[in-house]
Amino acid sequence: MARALGLDPAELLDLSQNLNPFAVDVSSLVTRHLDTLGHYPDDRPATRLLAEALDVDPTRLLVTNGGSEAIALLVAEHGGRVLTEPEFALHPRGDHGPVWRSNPHSPTGRLAGADEHADIWDEAFHALATGRWSAGREGMVVGSLTKTFACPGLRLGYVLVEDPADVAGVRRHQPHWSTSALALAVLPDLLESADLPLWSMQISDARQHLVALLEGYDLDVTHGAAPWVLVDRPGLREALAPHGALVRDCTSFGMPGVARIAVPHPEQLARLDRAFSHTLDPIAR
Repeated sequence: MARALGLDPAELLDLSQNLNPFAVDVSSLVTRHLDTLGHYPDDRPATRLLAEALDVDPTRLLVTNGGSEAIALLVAEHGGRVLTEPEFALHPRGDHGPVWRSNPHSPTGRLAGADEHADIWDEAFHALATGRWSAGREGMVVGSLTKTFACPGLRLGYVLVEDPADVAGVRRHQPHWSTSALALAVLPDLLESADLPLWSMQISDARQHLVALLEGYDLDVTHGAAPWVLVDRPGLREALAPHGALVRDCTSFGMPGVARIAVPHPEQLARLDRAFSHTLDPIAR
């Protein structure tokens, strides 16, 4: 995108991805474990540590190559259908089978109510929305540590099942050595760095500042508990991109004219403001 716009990649404010803006810089952790690149991965120690963090039996847990592999494995084993549209694109759209739902919901960001049910919960953003690893609901769960720790290049996720016997069925669809030795070695450091309640509070505060900024440009903003907001303004992505701010167009969700903007770190808010100032007129104050 930076090349297409003729911009320095360092100048591009990428708010099309929904990553934790308050996570520890993962590159400083990765460098401690470069020696693992000469070894085949063993996911057993990482599985035990992650299970301890999630407060679940490790026999119910399968570490995966990101949340996308976690979804693919459950789709291969169980298939399924989404509860309602719009919903995350990687969830299956079958006519029968288990019901899938993201929580918080993608793209609205709304947390599921106590009376809402599903068979498979996608909790990729649950930790950032609530400060807790999981809602602890009945059903299977897919999770994405990529979002929580802002490390999409490492690829870390998981599947959590109710019956330990189901892990074997899911694992049979997973290639050998699916998750890299480097990612597994970094996982303990990532878990040690986690402060879910603090991160959730920081994201909530930053989201409020983002909403205030957007409303200052007379934009129609909706949001839930997730680390993003939705803005109903056709052409916003195309208008902001030349000024170095990248947001997500929601046409693929069946929501043309709606943009999704990730919650930025407070230090990035001024950069977003500058991009908007070249695009829209602020409300007279």
